[in-house]
Amino acid sequence: MQQQEIAQFNMLEQQVRPNEVDNTRVLDAIREIDRASFVDEKLVGLAYADTALAMGYGQTMLPPLLQAKILQAVDIQPNEVVLEIGTGTGYLTVLIAQLAQQVISVEIVPELSAQAQQNLAAFNNISLQVGDASKGWQLDDRVDVIVATAAFVNTPDELLNLLNVGGRMLVAVGEAPAMNVQLIHRVTEREWQSKTVFETVMPHIINAEPKAKFEF
Repeated sequence: MQQQEIAQFNMLEQQVRPNEVDNTRVLDAIREIDRASFVDEKLVGLAYADTALAMGYGQTMLPPLLQAKILQAVDIQPNEVVLEIGTGTGYLTVLIAQLAQQVISVEIVPELSAQAQQNLAAFNNISLQVGDASKGWQLDDRVDVIVATAAFVNTPDELLNLLNVGGRMLVAVGEAPAMNVQLIHRVTEREWQSKTVFETVMPHIINAEPKAKFEF
């Protein structure tokens, strides 16, 4: 077994599994995709470490355990269409694609979306789009699942309205030092139910950052 394969194996067995991530489909997706292919060459040695990694343009890739917990919490099914807010270099995108029927992923940084396009060229159920989805996004049809890879202070109604009835959005809300990762289900056309599934800290989505607090 090569060193990189050992590192990926250890990531699964020492980081992911011991932290109550036991969804077989999620574990299989993580095992199948080489995370190192989605990080900067200078950071390949840290690709499987339990840490956030810089992607350039002020953006970071979430730690692998956090990505695994997100996927387990949202529980994507093979027949579902997913909207991802924040493509980055495409690692979480491709994990979602392993689990879903189709993924639509929006990235505000054109250069990162271009990198993801190269990284994801072999996958035919991913549609990459460029733009600001911090306050909603234009879709032809509603989706079953929305996954946000960065935090909001408050979840925009414009995004929640993109869900099918019975659909759900997973999003971190609030501000550091503690953010709640919420799973929000659309129960009816006008009713949503939210529950906190775990706590974390992650960067805020561009253009959805907390407002500056002025001191007098």
